[in-house]
Amino acid sequence: MSQDNVPNKPVHLIYLCGGLILFYVLQWTGDWIWGYFTRTPNEFDITVIAGAVSLALAVFLYRHERAHTLVVEVAAECKKVTWPDAKDVRSATIVVIIMTIISAIILGVFDLVWSEFTKLIYGG
Repeated sequence: MSQDNVPNKPVHLIYLCGGLILFYVLQWTGDWIWGYFTRTPNEFDITVIAGAVSLALAVFLYRHERAHTLVVEVAAECKKVTWPDAKDVRSATIVVIIMTIISAIILGVFDLVWSEFTKLIYGG
C-alpha cells in the first residue's frame, strides 16, 4: 500500500488504544501478581513497568511491517463502513425495548405459573 493512501489518524488511534488497553491489563495483572507474593504491592513500580512494556510493545509493533500493514488494512476497511442514520438507530432501539418488555412479560407469566404449580405439588 502506498504511503499516500495510509489513513494516519485511525492507524495512530488504533495503536494508542491498544497501548492503553495493554497498559491497564498489565497494571492490573502486575498488581494482582505482586499482591499475591507480598501484602502491599508497590503501585509506582507496577505502573512504570506496565508503561514501559506497553510503550516498547507499541513501538515494536508500529515498526513491524506485517503488524503495521494489518493495522493499515483494518483502518482502510473501517473507512468503508456505512453507519446507520438516526432514524434507523431510533427505530431499532424502539424494537429492542419493545421486545425486552414482551420477553419480560412472558418470563414473568412463566414464573408465576411455575410457582403456582410448585405450590400445588408441594402444598406450600
